[in-house]
Amino acid sequence: MDMKALNVPTIDFVGKRTYAIVFSVVLIAVSIFSLATQGLKFGIDFTGGTLIEVGYKKSVDLSKVRDTLSDAKFKGANVQYFGSTNEILIRLEPQAISSAKLSTKIIRLLGDDVDIRRVEFVGPKVGEELTNDGGLAMLYALIGILIYVAFRFEYRFSLGSISALMHDVIITLGIFSLLQIEFDLTVLAAILAVIGYSLNDTIVVFDRIRENFLSTRHVDPEKIINGALNQTLSRTIMTSVTTLIVLLALFFLGGEIIHSFALALLIGVIIGTYSSIYVASSMILTMGITKEDLLPSEKEKQEIDSRP
Repeated sequence: MDMKALNVPTIDFVGKRTYAIVFSVVLIAVSIFSLATQGLKFGIDFTGGTLIEVGYKKSVDLSKVRDTLSDAKFKGANVQYFGSTNEILIRLEPQAISSAKLSTKIIRLLGDDVDIRRVEFVGPKVGEELTNDGGLAMLYALIGILIYVAFRFEYRFSLGSISALMHDVIITLGIFSLLQIEFDLTVLAAILAVIGYSLNDTIVVFDRIRENFLSTRHVDPEKIINGALNQTLSRTIMTSVTTLIVLLALFFLGGEIIHSFALALLIGVIIGTYSSIYVASSMILTMGITKEDLLPSEKEKQEIDSRP
């Protein structure tokens, strides 16, 4: 098939895979180092405690709020602006009093001109359970994908897709760790969504690679994979760009509450698009995929022939 005649680009993705591998190794190494040394900045969903959003009529000095809470024996209180200098978020360690009494105490400490916008409480036991369940959810998702792709294609494709997904998850977590951006349940949900997005993109590429292998004879695997990547490039770009437009709108206009969620998706879509092109395809090429590996077995041929 003449790709030029069909206006298909002829970018040598496979020829540049060495640079891509080095780039990915550097990103993964930095991510793992950051995760090992400083870890993730877990939100109240995982650590337990109380989150209070407070509104002021005018700008407020964070240092004064911190000193006030410290004097009132609220040790380890985290205070930061939330969207503007008139609004702040206060994170407190688990308290022995109810949320209502805590809100009243905070108002008394900060003054009558403050407005308590919301109060969220998570017990330490619940936070621990959410941490464990969140990790298991990600693990189960990856195992399910491994099984699905192994049945849908071939075990090399399965390992290639899982390596790409692990690549995306580690780098996304690494960026959150490196920048110390709060990691909460919404970010975990975003990472699970990234896994689905990246897998969908990878499956499209894998499907075209298999079709090209089965429809050609005695063609170098590198050329077949390169051709498949170029043939699906326009679809990949259109999907990624339209998704990024929506995510950028959420990131800049959606407010502070979904800021981390949108950021995780932005990082995931960019890294996922990159991994679908370079990581997944490079992995199956390294493992030596051939046309014979994709041909149906004699038993499968007989089942196909016997279908009405």
